[in-house]
Amino acid sequence: MDTTTAIARFDEVRADTERLAAPLSPEDQTVQSMPDVSPTKWHRAHVTWFFETFVLAENEPGFTPFQDTYWFLFNSYYEQVGPRYARPMRGVISRPGAYEVGDYRRNIDDRIRDLLDRVDEGAFAKLAPTIELGFHHEQQHQELLLMDIKHVLSLNPLQPTYAGGPVAGAGTDRLGWVDFDGGLVEIGSADGGEGGGFCFDNELPRHQQWLEPYRLADRLITNGEWLEFMADGGYRRPELWLSDGWGRVNAEGWDAPFYWRELDGEWFEHTLHGTAPLDPGLPVCHLSHYEADAYATWAGKRLPTEAEWEHAARAYEVVGNLADRDSFHPRAAGPATDGLRQLFGDCWEWTSSAYLPYPGFHPAAGAIGEYNGKFMSSQMVLRGGCALTPPGHTRASYRNFFPPGARWPVTGLRLADDGRRA
Repeated sequence: MDTTTAIARFDEVRADTERLAAPLSPEDQTVQSMPDVSPTKWHRAHVTWFFETFVLAENEPGFTPFQDTYWFLFNSYYEQVGPRYARPMRGVISRPGAYEVGDYRRNIDDRIRDLLDRVDEGAFAKLAPTIELGFHHEQQHQELLLMDIKHVLSLNPLQPTYAGGPVAGAGTDRLGWVDFDGGLVEIGSADGGEGGGFCFDNELPRHQQWLEPYRLADRLITNGEWLEFMADGGYRRPELWLSDGWGRVNAEGWDAPFYWRELDGEWFEHTLHGTAPLDPGLPVCHLSHYEADAYATWAGKRLPTEAEWEHAARAYEVVGNLADRDSFHPRAAGPATDGLRQLFGDCWEWTSSAYLPYPGFHPAAGAIGEYNGKFMSSQMVLRGGCALTPPGHTRASYRNFFPPGARWPVTGLRLADDGRRA
């Protein structure tokens, strides 16, 4: 990557964030509907703060911050940078407003371009990895922006839509299986990312792992199949649930996936393109890890480990329902093949693997090292991307992670089973 390419990529990523925010009013962009959700304008400001803090502050001659207090307001979790405003309180910050955040973005954008125009080759080589990390960081927040505003709009009795429309429904075909021999396999990204591209530090280092023979379902579980689980008392049977999950079922009254609502005996689902009758052929989504695990137990199967998923995915091109700007929602699997479907896109797939460091992992020095490593506790790994994931932002080695009780992300499940031993 040279400076010309970096500027073009920077402009592309920054413009995409603004396109995603464009359908929302300033009032929409201010609401925080629960502690896990951040206001849209906060996402827009935080990704700007990231470039200001980690690129400009260390490389711009005579650097001064755009606004001193913004470093406090828009720092997410970087303890080494300094104090930060409490996450659950982000929604009470009415100022700066959405338009002022736009001014902030334009100021930092101009200064980043100016820096990249002026920097010499040696200096650019040193800051290029941070610039590229900033691109992928902003893409993560583009996905989060959509997940968060979906929750915000779901609580409005007017049932407002964000954008897009429903896609044609499809019937559910019979679940198929694909067998894998296992053995001694390599997991994780090669240094520098897949094919010389980008990877996050939590995808490193590449290492060997032994896999017993296993099988993966050829597609994601559908709404119609989830209804069968519910009809068989899935949310009322403690023997299906992990202990913590059963506690959440009872404490929070879970009886269906997160955005499902029953009205006069019919199930409806809230989506970014509105609330509509449940389509049984679409993938079930917005499940916690506890729900995914309970379904797998009910089905007499299990969730795949992240190593099983990655080993299988390496044989497939990264294509699928990603960055869906038509429906902003998972789609049906399509016709059966001899292989796996829906590996990339549609829903992030829960695995049975805890989010832990790979053997030999070491976070980077300084505040930037807080990006991933310090979250390697009390989280579960997800793989594959979803319908809201930006293009170029997922790969076979990509490790997403959420707490096991999280239901607001676009999460689904693929079943796994033990394979036949020779």
